[in-house]
Amino acid sequence: FLHNTKRLREIFASSGSSRAAPARPQRPNDRSHMPMVALEEPPLSFELETEDPRPPTPEEALSFCRPANGYLCPLSANTYGIDFLSFAIRDMETNEQLFCVARDPDTPPIDPAMVPPEMEDAVRSISYDFGTEFLRKKSIATQLQFAVGPAAVENFRMIERHYFRDRLIKSFDFTFGFVIPNSSNSWEAIYDMPALDEELLRQMVDAPYETRSDSFYFVGDKLIMHNKASYAYTSAGGPM
Repeated sequence: FLHNTKRLREIFASSGSSRAAPARPQRPNDRSHMPMVALEEPPLSFELETEDPRPPTPEEALSFCRPANGYLCPLSANTYGIDFLSFAIRDMETNEQLFCVARDPDTPPIDPAMVPPEMEDAVRSISYDFGTEFLRKKSIATQLQFAVGPAAVENFRMIERHYFRDRLIKSFDFTFGFVIPNSSNSWEAIYDMPALDEELLRQMVDAPYETRSDSFYFVGDKLIMHNKASYAYTSAGGPM
């Protein structure tokens, strides 16, 4: 993710590793409309899953009923050079910005091959605390800015599975489609928040960071990225 790229670059600078980012033309915004749950900071810690070395297909990812034990593909699977540049979340009803993170545009992209194992979680996992009021919001918009390398990306697809403990509570599946080579792109999604029962909401508030998600990114049927997140609903949220 974007939140620890500064620390990663400090590590790379000390080892003399860096490379310049190529210039990229801008592509018009792409919009989607789909349902989602809430979106800093106990660290997450996961390892590459070794029980089944074969990455899952999209159909298999859609069948998962609990969080993956580890990462289901290596960082090196991102052979298309897809690089997240910024990410923002806002309340559709009030237009209030709830979260925003962006990379310095003058800094080069990170070479996954240079990420040491002890820093891999900084690239692939993040924790959020949005407060209890987030669970009452009706509609959320997210905007992701990302860049791609010199190869065209066919059928770029994201599958996102949300869990509370070992219970699947939400699943999202969206296809961005074709991405032209050496381009910067904006992907905006509008999420209508699904209704959850009051007891489940209370349990989610009472158990910070036990709400988790797996985000799987596919090109065609090939898994190229797998990121994780955990969520709390405690800060400045007031009583349920």
